Amino acid sequence: MKVLVTGTAGFIGSSLAIKLLERGDEVVGIDNLSDYYDVELKKARLARFIDHPCYTHITADLADRAAIESAFAMHKPQRVVNLAAQAGVRYAAQNPHVYVSSNVTGFLHVLEGCRHHGVEHLVFASTSSVYGANLDMPFSEHASCEHPLTLYAASKKADEMMAHSYAHLYGIPCTGLRFFTVYGPWGRPDMALFLFTKAILAGEPIKVFNHGHHKRSFTYIDDIVEGVVRTLDRVAQPNAAWNGIVPDPATSSAPYRIYNIGNRQPVELLRYIGVLEDCLDRKATMEMLPLQAGDVPDTEASVDDLIGDVGYSPTTSVEQGVARFVEWYRDYYRVA
Repeated sequence: MKVLVTGTAGFIGSSLAIKLLERGDEVVGIDNLSDYYDVELKKARLARFIDHPCYTHITADLADRAAIESAFAMHKPQRVVNLAAQAGVRYAAQNPHVYVSSNVTGFLHVLEGCRHHGVEHLVFASTSSVYGANLDMPFSEHASCEHPLTLYAASKKADEMMAHSYAHLYGIPCTGLRFFTVYGPWGRPDMALFLFTKAILAGEPIKVFNHGHHKRSFTYIDDIVEGVVRTLDRVAQPNAAWNGIVPDPATSSAPYRIYNIGNRQPVELLRYIGVLEDCLDRKATMEMLPLQAGDVPDTEASVDDLIGDVGYSPTTSVEQGVARFVEWYRDYYRVA
C-alpha cells in the first residue's frame, strides 16, 4: 500500500520508512529537516533509503498548510503515520510557540488531509509524558491523564483529543501510540544515551538527575517499529461496548484507539548507565542532581492491550540494545 510517513528524517520515522520499504510498501516521506539537532545526522538517516525506487521525499513543514494539502492531493496515500513533531520535554520551556506550531497546527493539517482524501487509517505518535502527575503504575491507557507537566506533553494530549474529534465527526480511523523512552542506533542527540555516550568517551562528567534513582521503560527502536507496523495494519474500530456514562479513555464509539508502546520491564537509570559503562569499557563520572521540573520519577508501561490486539512483544534487553547503540555510535562518529 501507499503510506505517507511524516518525520522520515527522524529517529523513529527513518527506521519505519526502511521497514515499510523492505516489505514492499510505497512510502511518501515528509520532513522539514529542522535544526533542533544535527541536520547532518538527519540527512545521513535519509541517505539510507532516499534513492529507493518506492520512496518519494517531500521537504516541508507540517505547519505549512498549502504544502501538506498539496502532498495529500498529489500522492493520495492509503494510510498515514504521523511521527513528525517538535520533540524534547525541556526545550519547550524556552520555545513554546514551536511546539504549538508543529505538534498542534501541523497535526491539524494532517487530520484535514486524511479527512479530504479518504485515508483508511491514521496512526500518530503520542508520548508517555501525557501521564504527567499520574503516579498509578503501570500506566494504563484506560486511566485518565488530565495533568500533563510540560507543554510538550500537553501538545501531544491535544493531538489525541483532536484525533478523537475527527474519528467521531468524519469516521477517520485513528490510532495513537504513547511511546516510552525509545533508544538505539540513529537515535536523537538530545536523549540520555546519546549524551552519556558522548560525554563518557570524551572523559567528561554526565548529569544524572534524581540521583539516578528513577526508572524508565527503555524501549529499543526495532521493537518500537515492529509495534508501529503491526498497529498500522490493524485499522482502528469502534468499541461497541463503549459507555458514555463510564467513558473509557482508550477507546470510543468512534473508530479510535490509544495504545501504550514500550517495554514492560522498567530499568533504573543507574543500571542503564552501568550497562553503558560495560559496553564502553569506561567508568562514568556522575554529577548527581535533583529531579528536573517537568520530569516524572518513573515510567512503566502497561502494554497488555497492544499485545492482545496485534501480538506486540518487545524482545530486546537493555544489554543488547545499548551494545548495538554503542557499536553504531563508534562507527558513525569514528571513535574508539
